Amino acid sequence: MSRTPAGPPKRKRMTAAQRREVIERAATQVFAERGYEGASMDEIARCSGVSVPVVYDHFASKQDLHRCLLERHYAELRALWAEQLSQEGPPRQRAHRAFDAWFAYVQSHPYAWRMLFRDTTGDPAVQAIHRDVAAESRTAAMPLLGRELHAGPGRTPQADHALEMTWEVVRAALQGLALWWYEHQDIPRDQIVTTAMNTLWTGLERMQHDRS
Repeated sequence: MSRTPAGPPKRKRMTAAQRREVIERAATQVFAERGYEGASMDEIARCSGVSVPVVYDHFASKQDLHRCLLERHYAELRALWAEQLSQEGPPRQRAHRAFDAWFAYVQSHPYAWRMLFRDTTGDPAVQAIHRDVAAESRTAAMPLLGRELHAGPGRTPQADHALEMTWEVVRAALQGLALWWYEHQDIPRDQIVTTAMNTLWTGLERMQHDRS
């Protein structure tokens, strides 16, 4: 008795959340490679394996999608800092783990960080989105740094400004080193982390002692 050949297995239909995740991952890559102005919803849809109307089912506009991705990746980086700094151990060890986790994210999400730190679009509206999201992330992340330095917000304007300036130094150093690393990918991550510690930790440790 002959059997009817079985057809190919049916593809499991993605949920809305799974489809949105696919779109976000593809869009991150397109924005990072093309920049905001060079990216198109058509290309994002094509890289996602969906139609353009499906992309618009999840995101109202290219600006909306772009902002969503900026917020997502900044939130993921903050979560890494919070996780590492909340663990047990001396401050230097926790700072080293936090730096290593940050650069591990850079290494494993090459498109995400390029979108965050390298996009040089000239669109004023998109520049404003970048500034707004970065400012929101800074506000959310500042308490983490304040706890490490034993510097709670709101004590004096001078103390708050000092904490903000410290954050800017740390942010600029890490982002600048990440951009440099992209051009020198033969350098191992542990060497990058060691450089970040040697550059930043002395000042942070001194601030800890001054505030203790």
